[in-house]
Amino acid sequence: MESSTSEPRTIVSTEPDSFAWRVLTRRHPAIIEQVGEAHPYPPEIRDRLDALREHITGTVQPPPDGSAGKSRWDRWGSEMYGQRWLDVPFLWAESYFYHLLLDAVGYFGPGPWRGIDPFTRKGAELADPALDAELSAADKHPVYSPRERTTALLHAALWGNRADLGFRLSGSPAAGGDAPGRILDDQTAEVAHHLETLSAGTICLIADNAGRELIPDLFLIDHLLRLHPDIAVDLHLKPRPYYVSDATTADLLATLQRLAGVSGAARATAARLGSALGTGRVRVRTHEFYCAPLSFHHLPADLRDGLARADTVILKGDLNYRRLVGDCQWPATTSFSAVTEYFPSRVIALRTLKCDVAVGIDAGIVAALEDTEPDWRVSGSHGVVQMGASTD
Repeated sequence: MESSTSEPRTIVSTEPDSFAWRVLTRRHPAIIEQVGEAHPYPPEIRDRLDALREHITGTVQPPPDGSAGKSRWDRWGSEMYGQRWLDVPFLWAESYFYHLLLDAVGYFGPGPWRGIDPFTRKGAELADPALDAELSAADKHPVYSPRERTTALLHAALWGNRADLGFRLSGSPAAGGDAPGRILDDQTAEVAHHLETLSAGTICLIADNAGRELIPDLFLIDHLLRLHPDIAVDLHLKPRPYYVSDATTADLLATLQRLAGVSGAARATAARLGSALGTGRVRVRTHEFYCAPLSFHHLPADLRDGLARADTVILKGDLNYRRLVGDCQWPATTSFSAVTEYFPSRVIALRTLKCDVAVGIDAGIVAALEDTEPDWRVSGSHGVVQMGASTD
């Protein structure tokens, strides 16, 4: 594994048909269309959505004077203004797009659409009747050892909504072998051992998506609380809707309510987590930085200090991973520990690969994938379970 951390090139969107290019030129216009169809917005909001659709085909323009967050965005990237969207850093462009989208639909107010989540897919996932059967299926499996359940729940959290929940949450030792994808860098055994040896202190889980993906995260948190009566968990969520399906406090409450409506393990988990929230063993955290167009190298002091006080940070999902290692063209063999040694606490990454960023992969695996699966970085068919070195 390469240990060099010499600065790689920042990912931009200039190469036609690259992943970043497809996001900016195809996904973002499609999201505008989907958002417009999801709610009965009035003509003035629809006009603003049309203007945003036009805006993203040209050059980056600053937020209007007096608009929400203008001072922050001017500070984060005024040098981007006037450049083509395709030419600015991909992470910055994506984040700015979602800020402008929320502004266009009146999320920041004032007005009747203030605070209304424009992304409806999260709710649709929770409303799916098949979810009841999948969650109930977890009760039909025998009880396995704590290690087997830890392993199964780590993999469930890794794969999120790509796996059948009833099977993934069962704790079956066979679950890893029948995972919906291949784990390219698999430190599951080391991660499980580490989590099981904690006896006190705080674990942070920085969540990614809501909907079906948040459910295994909550089962994992419940499992860790039951294993360790003296630990607490800080659950970090987005302060507002972001990147279509990112989890907010409202999504957490909706998910707990959904679990409470399914008898058996789901209902018991919801009850225990509700109690833990009430006693402070689970604490919900949000921070404006989670909606910033910056990597975690730029953590503000208060958030950095909070993460530094944690014994371990579990970091979920693709976007958080990009922000952790840097949204750059790293050689895939670059050491994960080396590029995350700056992070203020021990970090565990559970990530399904859905973009070009990849580190910590064995050279032989990379070579084979390049020959047989040229889109392996973005297909969502592969994942990693990685743990950085201790900061002690």
